[in-house]
Amino acid sequence: SIASANYKQTEAIYLPQLALSYTGMSTNNPLNAFGFKLQQQSITASDFNPALLNHPGATANFTTALELQQPILNMDLLYQRKGAEKQVEVYQYKQQRTQEYLRFETQKAYLQLHFSYAAVNVLEEALATAKAVYTSTNNHYKQGLIQQSDLLAVQVQVAGIETKLAKAKSMIRNVSDNLSVLMGKPEGTVYTTTLTGSDTAFVPDNIQTVPDTRADFMAMKKAIEASDLMIESGKKSYLPRVNAFGSYQLNDNRVAGFGAGAYLAGVRVSWDIFKGNTTKNSITRQTLEKNKLSVSLTQQQEESNQALARTRREMNDNLFEISQYKTSIRQASEALRILQNRYEQGLVTTTDVMMAATRLAEQKFNLTQAEFNQEVNRIFLQLLTTSTK
Repeated sequence: SIASANYKQTEAIYLPQLALSYTGMSTNNPLNAFGFKLQQQSITASDFNPALLNHPGATANFTTALELQQPILNMDLLYQRKGAEKQVEVYQYKQQRTQEYLRFETQKAYLQLHFSYAAVNVLEEALATAKAVYTSTNNHYKQGLIQQSDLLAVQVQVAGIETKLAKAKSMIRNVSDNLSVLMGKPEGTVYTTTLTGSDTAFVPDNIQTVPDTRADFMAMKKAIEASDLMIESGKKSYLPRVNAFGSYQLNDNRVAGFGAGAYLAGVRVSWDIFKGNTTKNSITRQTLEKNKLSVSLTQQQEESNQALARTRREMNDNLFEISQYKTSIRQASEALRILQNRYEQGLVTTTDVMMAATRLAEQKFNLTQAEFNQEVNRIFLQLLTTSTK
């Protein structure tokens, strides 16, 4: 919006400027006093008396002036206007890229919320398992089959899981507040998620490079074009400027008088032949800034392509991790079931059961984290490869 307003300001290179003024003056300066009377068209023969000419009394003049300036040909301003128009396009693309990035951050926050709920589920399952172990351990302790230290160890593990569960639930509230901010909503609402099982096994292989038409790239390209126009504007400032002007004045020796009227009109051709190398050095600076933009664009494109390749590799790694963690969870679940049965029979120690439960919970956490990373990489890949509409 600011760039559009700046562009509209450049309409002044075509439109006239009109000003109305009212001025009151008084003088006894011989030259000015005589000039006032000339402007008032009130000169008489007696005004040529040398004594009166040399020593006039206080002479008043009240002028009402209407002044007009009309640009005709200013080539440097014309190219500045074109450059301002390019700036509008620059910020249109920047706005689009900002919307894309905001959408990515909102999706990411939503995924964080979803996997925070998944973490709570894992901890609740781990807490249920730990409490079941505690019940069995307490029974064994009452029967005198185990020592009190075993019972205390299980109590410590239950308390630790409860602490982690409380933190995980607080994380849900924190992520919900972040999501509210991104959506422009008041904080304090706790949201739930309804992800419908996006395909974490999908890794697109048809996108090898980041598109040149991505919004942020297009913004930089338009900025380079704007720089070219500003450089051209500097070069055009060596050319003459042609502008018209005109004024109409009413002069009177009375405050509210509008007696003598006269106009003045003309065309001015001005040419800045030498300005102490100011224009030359300005063009040099603008050229360097344009080159800097070009280098930045190339660097940003290279970094984006590197990020694309890195993200695709990470997604393939995540696929392998997800597969491994799912296998580990099945094995850890079976191991825990066997150990719990043997524990009931007094064949294994409490420590064995607790370690097995901890391993199962860790593998479930790892799976949740790997799936979260895969989803974040997926939406980041979309951000990297989004093209302009």
